[in-house]
Amino acid sequence: MSVQNAGRWGLLAPRGGAANRHSPVPLLARFARNRLAVAGFIIVALFFLFCFVGPLLYSTDQVHTDLTQVNLRPGGAHWLGTDAVGHDEVGRLMYGGKVSLLVGLAAGVLATVIGTLWGAVAGYAGGWVDAVMMRVVDAGIAIPALFILLVVSAITTPDTGGLILILGLVSWLVPSRLVRAETLTLKSRDYVLTLRAIGGSHSRAITRHILPNSVSTIVVAATFQVADAILLVAYVSYLGLGVQPPATDWGGMLSAGLTAAYSGRWWLIVPPGLAIILVVCAFNAIGDGLRDAFDVKGRG
Repeated sequence: MSVQNAGRWGLLAPRGGAANRHSPVPLLARFARNRLAVAGFIIVALFFLFCFVGPLLYSTDQVHTDLTQVNLRPGGAHWLGTDAVGHDEVGRLMYGGKVSLLVGLAAGVLATVIGTLWGAVAGYAGGWVDAVMMRVVDAGIAIPALFILLVVSAITTPDTGGLILILGLVSWLVPSRLVRAETLTLKSRDYVLTLRAIGGSHSRAITRHILPNSVSTIVVAATFQVADAILLVAYVSYLGLGVQPPATDWGGMLSAGLTAAYSGRWWLIVPPGLAIILVVCAFNAIGDGLRDAFDVKGRG
């Protein structure tokens, strides 16, 4: 076999190792053995069904106020009561959860994509390029993301799309460091060196070898980024700087129900608080399960 054919066929993926470890069937089997991760997946799936399918079965008006239905206790007509402007709390929980999950998921994916590309380029290029790019990351990490969010939210009133963009642009730093570390290891592997020896481009080395063999790091980082993004949305909205009424999210519901909690209207703060805790813990559990499923070092 010629060197060119070896590069075209035999070296498109490393033999054995990464390709076999990342095969879907054994990966899912290892993930399924982690009961906490499976429970987290079920919780996330149920919340997505609740927030996106639930409104089709439990229709409520979350735009107009109804002053005749203000602050009602949980009962038959309103399973979790109503808030200070007459909105049904179950419907509000669905409506707010849809925003929280969409923003968290989209912002987490955006942050992971940006961080992956930045870290892969920095690690592969090395030298002064790597030094400059990673100093940018270090400087960004030194500034708390919440502080940046508060400043931006105070200057402008972000809608859902704007919130996704802002969160993605302040959350990509940690994934970039993880992917860079992985890239530094992978770029010295034989299949990458051989590709470069037969004239393969840098972009091909990154897209066909570095990134596919970093998939475990990328996927695990993405799950944690989603959890962090949901928490950041809750923080900003709790301070009144998130999406504006009549839109809301779980953090905004917490902020709106805080004073009411002192009056005994627990149903305005306990459900959104529990929803945030459960979803964030569930995504973290999924991340832990995926990390264990991808990590097969030391296994026979």
